Amino acid sequence: MNLNPFSQHFILVAPLLNLLIWFYHYIPDIGVVIILLTLLIRIILAPSFHKSLKNQKALNDLQPKLNDLREKHKDNKEAQAKAMMELYGEHKISPFSSCLPLLIQLPLLIALYQVFTKALNGQLTELYSFVPRPEFVNPHFLGLIDLSQKSSASAAGIILAVIAGLAQFWQSKLTMPKNSTNTDPTAKMMQMQTTYILPALSVFFALSLPAGLPLYWIVTTFFAIAQQYWIMKKTHPQTV
Repeated sequence: MNLNPFSQHFILVAPLLNLLIWFYHYIPDIGVVIILLTLLIRIILAPSFHKSLKNQKALNDLQPKLNDLREKHKDNKEAQAKAMMELYGEHKISPFSSCLPLLIQLPLLIALYQVFTKALNGQLTELYSFVPRPEFVNPHFLGLIDLSQKSSASAAGIILAVIAGLAQFWQSKLTMPKNSTNTDPTAKMMQMQTTYILPALSVFFALSLPAGLPLYWIVTTFFAIAQQYWIMKKTHPQTV
């Protein structure tokens, strides 16, 4: 075990592995346990994600004014950038807040990959003394999907990977500005990448990973979608 108290292994991997196995002791279905662990993680991180999603919603609502500034200062990029930053400051919005979920998700995804790999392959040498050690971890979810195998190895795994991509597409469409008339080529390219390329990449990577990872991604994405709908309903109840 890595005993460095500042390492990702010590902070994330070991605690998550022990929590996963502790849940498995009481609920002997690793797929159900992964879903419960994912929900617990999302609930713990809900305040930071909520702030980011709320900021993203405000940024989307500001798009018409941003487009006006781009058109007004289209021949002066310096003046355009200054005017846009002033508008962000006026509305107390950070244009970089949408990066927060990604910065949180990446270390978690890497850590969970290690956790699922260790648990599903019976590598349980890092359990705390108070966590019951199972004789083995059955890698099957509902007795149907082997979560230790690559998603591409079975039809059920492929379905999980596709659902992960579709969920990502749904979330991307949900966060796009409504009736956007954005003519900025960089912004349009970023919208296209987020809306179409990111879901495609999600499917591609999910197919090459153990099926436990797409299951995690599906649950965490649907949680984010539900959170986004709640923010939209609270902000504009008449439009949902």
